Amino acid sequence: MSDIRLENITKRYKDTTALNDISIQIKDREFFVLLGPTGAGKTTTLRVIAGLEKQDAGQVYFDGASIDDFQPADRDVAFVFQQYSLYPTLSVYDNLAFPLRSPLRKTPENVIKQRVTSVAEILRISHLLERKTARLSGGEMQRVSIGRAIVREPRVFLMDEPLSNLDAKLRESLRVELKHIQKTQGSTSIFVTHDQIEALTMADRIAVLHEGSLLQLGTPFDIYDRPATTYVATLVGTPRINLLNTQRVNGSLKIENSPLEVATPAANTPDEVLLGVRPEDVRLDADGTFVGKVVLTEPLGVETILHLKSGDQILLSVVAGTSAVQLNSEVRFDFARERLHFFGADGTRL
Repeated sequence: MSDIRLENITKRYKDTTALNDISIQIKDREFFVLLGPTGAGKTTTLRVIAGLEKQDAGQVYFDGASIDDFQPADRDVAFVFQQYSLYPTLSVYDNLAFPLRSPLRKTPENVIKQRVTSVAEILRISHLLERKTARLSGGEMQRVSIGRAIVREPRVFLMDEPLSNLDAKLRESLRVELKHIQKTQGSTSIFVTHDQIEALTMADRIAVLHEGSLLQLGTPFDIYDRPATTYVATLVGTPRINLLNTQRVNGSLKIENSPLEVATPAANTPDEVLLGVRPEDVRLDADGTFVGKVVLTEPLGVETILHLKSGDQILLSVVAGTSAVQLNSEVRFDFARERLHFFGADGTRL
């Protein structure tokens, strides 16, 4: 496998800058996730690594050596697409074997059989090997698509939203399997998604992209617990983070249109601050400092989301299990003070 370095990568399409001076180091055997909405530059990053697009500036390195002059076929990467791209008239076995039968590889049939059989067992599709792919379900086709990449034993796996066309339960199942396969195979994998749950549960590290710029790079813990900007803070976390406008008055940050206030985090705190509070950090407490009216409840089984009104502010709070709190009742609550997030007027973390 390989470590990958992107150094000051810029890519433009006419008047649109798809990537703006991106620098990322991806470690050997790492499961690395590119997270962001449509148009963030995620797929363009993959295509530059694969050699399917040529960057306008910057360099791409595999194991410290530049690969900018290498053709896609010479970079030894395997691409798993959102669409399955299988041959419908071929069996599952022949689809898996197809990349190994390339004239460039000339893999002996006994080796092909061993690899295909092994990959089929890993992906639990051994019973499908003789079936035509046109007769498979969406989940089965995606397993075959992933298997066709694994069977090649490439230097790098590139996965472009491979789970987005699947239903929720199947997506969850394949997330677990992909992560397990990546760890047992020891592969360097770059996974593109707009789904923050996929990113947080699968990644060793995450790069958050927005409009071609890199906003933050770190572990899932870093991204969730220390978001660099309000954009990152709102991108990850369900339900969404509470973002509250505050004004500094003496030693407190008073929350706009509400009796709520918190202590300033530092002596040099600016006069206007955006306060971020994750819903799980708005905690019901019979002795809590604040009072709110329950204006909406969302029971989800494992947890309940409460909408609490204090002044003109509505805050989201998450409580475990099915809550007995009644609609329109008043509850006391407090913030987990050590877990508050403070952002400047420009949205950057203080």
